[in-house]
Amino acid sequence: MNKLPRFLALSAFLGLAAIVTAQPGPRGRGGRGAGGPGGHGGPGGHGAHGMLIVKVLDNDQDGDLSSTELANASSNLLALDLNADGAVSTDELHPRPADAPTPPADRPGRPTDADHPRPVFPLMLALDADSDGALSASEIANATASLTALDANGDGKISADEYRPVPPEGAPAEGGRGHRQGPPPARDGTKKGA
Repeated sequence: MNKLPRFLALSAFLGLAAIVTAQPGPRGRGGRGAGGPGGHGGPGGHGAHGMLIVKVLDNDQDGDLSSTELANASSNLLALDLNADGAVSTDELHPRPADAPTPPADRPGRPTDADHPRPVFPLMLALDADSDGALSASEIANATASLTALDANGDGKISADEYRPVPPEGAPAEGGRGHRQGPPPARDGTKKGA
């Protein structure tokens, strides 16, 4: 009899823990949490700068960038400037997780693969005027004007639909599973039926 209250308390705790950890992440599409489409893998995923920028700009985390959030864009982007030099480097846009192992110094860079293009992230396209993958002091200073250009419907805010990553050219349509349209390539690299 003495063990029954302990067992019930432990069961309740484990049940609550399971419920809490099973909740979906913050406003991701398709139940994928913060990453959503284009999430963790490409430029703009949480591990990449697009969703990190949304996280910094979207103060109320409602998924839209309000007129107030747009007006505060420059000061909010400076939160990413870890070394306080007035700019946000590519390293600051792509922070390494604290527990990630340090890669070997002689590790080759990631190959650029024309067969696997990355999604296009409107926020970064708007902010990064010189397309160098970093945000200079002048690009940060012009952030409000640059971002306002993304307001396609003129409602004074940028909705998730307006800043959602655009699939690269030749990528499958929404809901696709990564298969290209048309016949698969033959083993020699040419398309079948071509």
